[in-house]
Amino acid sequence: MVRRKTKNITGLSRIEGIPYHNAWVGFICLSCNSLNNIRIGLQLLDPETTYKTVEWKCSKCDYLHSKYSDLPFDYWNEEFTVAESIRTQRFWQAFFRIATEHPESYWKQCNTCGRILPFAAFSKHSRWGPLERQMECRSCKGAINAVLNPKRTKDQLHESSIRRRIADLLLEGENETIDMEDLFKRFDRCCFKTKQPLDSNRRDTWAVDHILPSKWLYPLTKENAALLSTEANNNKRDKWPSEFYTNNELIELAKRTGADLELLSSKTPKINTIINVDKCVGRYLQVRERSHLPKRINELKKILVDYNLVDKLSPGNKKLLGFIK
Repeated sequence: MVRRKTKNITGLSRIEGIPYHNAWVGFICLSCNSLNNIRIGLQLLDPETTYKTVEWKCSKCDYLHSKYSDLPFDYWNEEFTVAESIRTQRFWQAFFRIATEHPESYWKQCNTCGRILPFAAFSKHSRWGPLERQMECRSCKGAINAVLNPKRTKDQLHESSIRRRIADLLLEGENETIDMEDLFKRFDRCCFKTKQPLDSNRRDTWAVDHILPSKWLYPLTKENAALLSTEANNNKRDKWPSEFYTNNELIELAKRTGADLELLSSKTPKINTIINVDKCVGRYLQVRERSHLPKRINELKKILVDYNLVDKLSPGNKKLLGFIK
């Protein structure tokens, strides 16, 4: 059966051909101060190997950034600028380390506006390329969300953000490391929903699905992981299993993963209350000195009440949050 094409309902088109999972490095030319970006692909660089092997040429002035180049600083003494100098080599080591040491050091290209932007310009998307960032920059995402969520007020958007943040804190330390080879074997190297063959080496084509969504406080475990194509996973998002999978698929999913079929087939979402709520309280209240502490306490209390988790608190935390005197 021919699969339906994804329908764009936002009116904001993607730019075809942009390798949106790829990472880029960014650096300011030492000679002319121009910003340069170089696409490096799906594998982040090792700082020491980069220092020893790469040559980055400025796109404007052609200055070669390499351990073999003299530094172009005329106002520095020669012992600090000649390539053979230990001082110069220490400079080059730090130069390449700054550009490659952490994921936050890298850049990414937005597949909506086409700009190459720093790491911080993109929101997190777990297991989504080497940088685990979304395809669209935060500016474009704001425009897209204005179409997808036209009726959501500022307060509703804020509350949704809080719920996600607290859910992440609740699950911190609960998620298991998934054995990807085992996952591919269990699902016959195919998307469970579409049966599309998947290649584990093509990381942008597949995703690990939280069968029971983290939104409802279910951690990622072997029993709660399914293999989906990227497109199928985007369609599922935070849907409860029975909203996305057919009855036969739910039965097969339970057989393959060992998950609770009754829970999977429930018509309404059920919150996972088997979780260490006290740890969440401790993490959530680790605030900066200038944070609005009363506001954070009220946010946390509202979620705990809405999720019926107050009884899971220790007497000390109940008293700390004002649930008991």
